Amino acid sequence: MTYIWAHRGASAYAPENTLEAFKLAIEQKAEGIELDVQMTRDGVVVVTHDEKIDRVSDHKGFVKDLDFAELRKYNFNNNNNSYPFCQIPALEEVLKLLKPTELTLNIELKNSVFEYEGMEEKVLKLVKEYQMEDRVIYSSFNHYSILKILKLAPDAICGFLQSDKIIDMAKYVKSHNGKYLHPAFYLLLDQNYLKEAMDNGLLINTWTVNDPIYIYTALKTNINAIITNYPDKAILIREDYLKEKSQYI
Repeated sequence: MTYIWAHRGASAYAPENTLEAFKLAIEQKAEGIELDVQMTRDGVVVVTHDEKIDRVSDHKGFVKDLDFAELRKYNFNNNNNSYPFCQIPALEEVLKLLKPTELTLNIELKNSVFEYEGMEEKVLKLVKEYQMEDRVIYSSFNHYSILKILKLAPDAICGFLQSDKIIDMAKYVKSHNGKYLHPAFYLLLDQNYLKEAMDNGLLINTWTVNDPIYIYTALKTNINAIITNYPDKAILIREDYLKEKSQYI
């Protein structure tokens, strides 16, 4: 079965990358959550997508130039009137929230612009403290960061993010001990991509699939997971797809 993971939480409904969005994803029965991490000036790993907080909060500036206590004063509701005030979460808070569940957690390290010193060590330490190593996938567009994760923790489960067509991507990921390919959805339209992943024993988690037609198309490829802003709708589409499929078995 293809799993449904909530992209930055149930971000179609609640402010992205907030505890509110993650709680809603749990309520909507998502099987996993994808989130993004940056690091504050005082070294706290926080959950937010952009290097700047301008888009999602009522303040401006780079995460790296602000202390955690200062960031907690700002409203990260991303202009969503249904949620009057949301705080930026620390990664540790999300781990604490997900620990009692069975959800998979995909932590994307957003360190392609700023190479936050010590981020990999901090993230690995937190995951280990919560004994969630077998439920966490580390991903990044900064593949050097993934290699560092694997050097620090050889058994870590890693996915290599990809948005462009790259020659022999599956072989490349396998050669660096990756377990997952994390391609943009449109890359799945190339049948050779799917075959190469299978030939190299890699699983695929694709992002960000919101259109019902694309969700249905992704389900037909039998990939590992679909990352979507609409976990509730994706689950309903999957139910319909499985019912339809069972009629031909």
